[in-house]
Amino acid sequence: MKARGGRAMRLRGLVRKEFLQILRDPSSIAIAFVMSVALLLLFGYGLSLDVERVPVALVIEQPSADSADFAASFEGSRYFSPRRMPDMGTASEALLAGSVDAIVHLRGEFAARERSAAGAAVQVIVNGVDANNARLVEGYLEGALSTWLAQHASAKGLDAPIPVRIEHRVWYNPDLRSRNFLVPGLVVVIMTLTGALLTAMVMAREWERGTMEALLVTPVAAGEILVGKLLPYFVLGIGGMLLSVAMARWLFGVPLVGSFWLLLATSSVFLLVALGMGLLISSVAKSQYVAGQVALITTFLPAFLLSGMIFEIGNMPAVVRAITHLFAARYFVAIVTTLFLAGDVWSVIVPNTLALALMALIFLGLTWRNARKRLE
Repeated sequence: MKARGGRAMRLRGLVRKEFLQILRDPSSIAIAFVMSVALLLLFGYGLSLDVERVPVALVIEQPSADSADFAASFEGSRYFSPRRMPDMGTASEALLAGSVDAIVHLRGEFAARERSAAGAAVQVIVNGVDANNARLVEGYLEGALSTWLAQHASAKGLDAPIPVRIEHRVWYNPDLRSRNFLVPGLVVVIMTLTGALLTAMVMAREWERGTMEALLVTPVAAGEILVGKLLPYFVLGIGGMLLSVAMARWLFGVPLVGSFWLLLATSSVFLLVALGMGLLISSVAKSQYVAGQVALITTFLPAFLLSGMIFEIGNMPAVVRAITHLFAARYFVAIVTTLFLAGDVWSVIVPNTLALALMALIFLGLTWRNARKRLE
């Protein structure tokens, strides 16, 4: 009983020491909360994969009622910002200068050919320097042309010359807002920064200042040191997660379809992985500079580039897809986006959470092994 009481007292003392150190160190609170808010505001408002108000050059060689109706379909769309240009030379110069992203060209015989059996051709030229943007613009233009064709035929009481009518229905993100996908992904990046980078830097600082050696010569077990380090930063990480979720929900209007408590539980498992990685990095690299660089390379960059937050994993080469399985952010992005947009889909949540739990056991086990009470 006395041993258990002494262990509990030592653990309380370690946890209290860490909390006091966090309160005395503004950088820890800044990374956990101020950086979280800054990243959410920057990416939530500044980064968008949506394409709206695309500048398009309209070249109509011979104006007519049909061409005016065609141009009006672009001018009334929120996806385009059409600009009338007198000829293809002017439009080509604008495309080359980057002032427009595409050219829509109606030849002089458009009105006459539009009523013929052969139909009229519409020339569309897209700036392909940015391939992703070009594909989006091309898709929008094709959709606008198809919509105008169907409406034009319907207004004349004719059947649209399209044998199959396609009705689009988008599930889980019907407005196709990229913010609904990016902001939940940012929760993963923020928790990675709070858990891995912050823990690695703080622990490495203790090695540099010699306070870790002083702690190792006390009658404190390695497990007690590990728990004493984990608990305060676990609370700090959960606080940053709650702040991020609140901003996502009420500031950016991202829906949370799934269970909040399930989100909290899976976030706790992921945070243990991040904390374990940070502690492991600091136990190997006992310099703040080295620990910070290693943490950025092994946690932050993979969370940003290889998690599926921005780049679709299915479109990556097979080798890169295999490498993504080594990073915890890949599993947590799948969980978070599913909970926010689709709901409690257990076929996604369960296997990814089990993978995170396994990684947490591995990293914490390696950390405990390296942090056993010994001086090197």
